[in-house]
Amino acid sequence: MRSFFLAVITLLALAAARPALAMDKSELLKLLNEIDDRQRNGGDYKALLYLEQKEKDKADVVREMVVYRRDADDKLMLLFAKPKSEEGKGVLRLDKNLWTYDPGTGKWDRTTERERIGGTNTRRSDFDESRLADEFDPSFVGEEKLGKFETLVLDLKVKPGIDVAYPVLKLWIDKATHNILKRQEFALSGKLARTSYYPKWQKLFSESKKAELWFPGEIRIFDEIEKSNSTLVLFKTVDLQSLDQNMFTKAWLESKSR
Repeated sequence: MRSFFLAVITLLALAAARPALAMDKSELLKLLNEIDDRQRNGGDYKALLYLEQKEKDKADVVREMVVYRRDADDKLMLLFAKPKSEEGKGVLRLDKNLWTYDPGTGKWDRTTERERIGGTNTRRSDFDESRLADEFDPSFVGEEKLGKFETLVLDLKVKPGIDVAYPVLKLWIDKATHNILKRQEFALSGKLARTSYYPKWQKLFSESKKAELWFPGEIRIFDEIEKSNSTLVLFKTVDLQSLDQNMFTKAWLESKSR
């Protein structure tokens, strides 16, 4: 009888400890495609952003930046408007290459996905359309409580031949809304480089996609290498009206600083 009760208790304990049913590869890809699609406009996109940079032993720096996107053609441009010392500086993607422009020197420099944008903790991927399903292979970790939210936790590894800032990601995705709440980015060595939180998500109806476009109203990015460094990103306005057809050029960006 004692053995019987021990066996029952063991089975009950195993049942209680059983993890959530794992999502298979097709379910994971469906989830990533949904996240990507919700953040794509299919047309033009313009956002005015407020960025606040904190660094050890330095005064906080506040910047304003305008993000221009044409998702249908994979176009991207970032243009700083404030402070005066940053005005006219920008980043432009041409033929899958990233270029930075400094109006003080009139010089264009080719840059990489790992490069910090405007001296902040941000990267290109923080402002571009989401491409998780195209760039990464997902695996299911489990379910986890994140504050008051029930989340799905996924590990992502970059696909061969794809250039990204960090090759390994870990995502905490809200089960109820499928919005990303937390994102960690790792080097190939496994060293944690950045942790980002997405406490606010907003949406607009997009005429070009005939559906709602979702965007993070706020991102809080923490540098895990330089622990005292962090960046707050606030989306002040988002405009989905058509942009100048020829604006995604070096000449157009240079003209903004004249």
